[in-house]
Amino acid sequence: MMHIFLNCLAASAGGGLTYLRNVLPPLSARDAVRITVAASSSLQQEFRDLPNIGWADLEPHRGAALRFWQEQAILPRLIRQCGADVLISAGNFALWRSPIPQILLSGNSLYTSPDFYRDLRSRKDYRLWLDTRVKGIFAKQSVGWADRTVAPSRAFADELRRWAGGRVIPIHHGFNCETFCESGTGLPAPTQQKLDSAPHALRLLFVSHYNYYRNFETLFQAIPLVQERLQGRRVVLFLTCKLRSEENPGSFRAEPAAALVQRLGIAQQVVELGAIPYHLLHHVYRACDVYVTPAYAETFAHPLVEAMASGLPVVAADLPVHREVCGEAALYFQRFSPQELAEHVLHLEASCDLRKTLVERGRSRAHEFSWEKHVDELLGLAARLTQDSSPKYRATA
Repeated sequence: MMHIFLNCLAASAGGGLTYLRNVLPPLSARDAVRITVAASSSLQQEFRDLPNIGWADLEPHRGAALRFWQEQAILPRLIRQCGADVLISAGNFALWRSPIPQILLSGNSLYTSPDFYRDLRSRKDYRLWLDTRVKGIFAKQSVGWADRTVAPSRAFADELRRWAGGRVIPIHHGFNCETFCESGTGLPAPTQQKLDSAPHALRLLFVSHYNYYRNFETLFQAIPLVQERLQGRRVVLFLTCKLRSEENPGSFRAEPAAALVQRLGIAQQVVELGAIPYHLLHHVYRACDVYVTPAYAETFAHPLVEAMASGLPVVAADLPVHREVCGEAALYFQRFSPQELAEHVLHLEASCDLRKTLVERGRSRAHEFSWEKHVDELLGLAARLTQDSSPKYRATA
């Protein structure tokens, strides 16, 4: 039986938490695997009923710097005590001196994105610029500290190799269509009323909390361009966030984006649904006509797969990772061009044949992603590392 130590101390929200919720159940169901997890007490409560999982006695610090020190100073001792065979480090940072072979899960494209740093300078957000630079130094070192680094897409794996070198391999994140669409409960009444408020409009959807790298501003600038060429039909954009800083994670300032909506005169066409629980998201997708994403930095982009599985045609910024995920099931535009974005939306609105083709391709493409397959590949990599572990690990065993 292979014993895996899974370091999830950094998983508290967003993609890290979503990843755990999808990976821990199939991992725990494998008969030949035993798992010890370092995670917060709240996560322990959420997953307490899963079999084959033990929990390290360690509560994570809230601050990133203190948590990084905690991992480097305390985790090696806990790993030795539990007798694990392989360490999987989630959250972009690895142990400097792991006592056992280590797999790093790297999934933050902001450290490698010139667009993000330029964006921060243009916004004069020098504090976030410095914070990202410092974290990027340790993230880059972590690729060298790990025996293998796993990226969620080939495009991001290539980016990491160019940036940090090291042994980086892609293992696609998964998707479970049945689980995603299984909820029989409806949306809360206020949310459903907002979706029903524009029954004859061309309804666009963008699923994201507000941040800079999802490039909301380009999307907002495209709305009046679409509207002026629609003949007698409104265009409405639904957002799964609110354009107020305090209602979004991180330190991103949403107020300038809200002010842009007002200046463009599209306040009645941008509908802020707010955060939607994951198990209800499929209702939102199915209430809309086109999924759009202008993001300029991504590592996998789960909403693209969710949109394709829900039968929405996709218009996406032309990033290598977007092309990798969607293939021929999307239309692509230059990531900072509201004009190209608007042209593609109008093309879809005018062509039923194109829309039908993209929907069919998208449904087929979405079924190519599987969390079971992801877990199989991750466990296969872990098994190879235990068999080929270098003398430095055997000497400290």
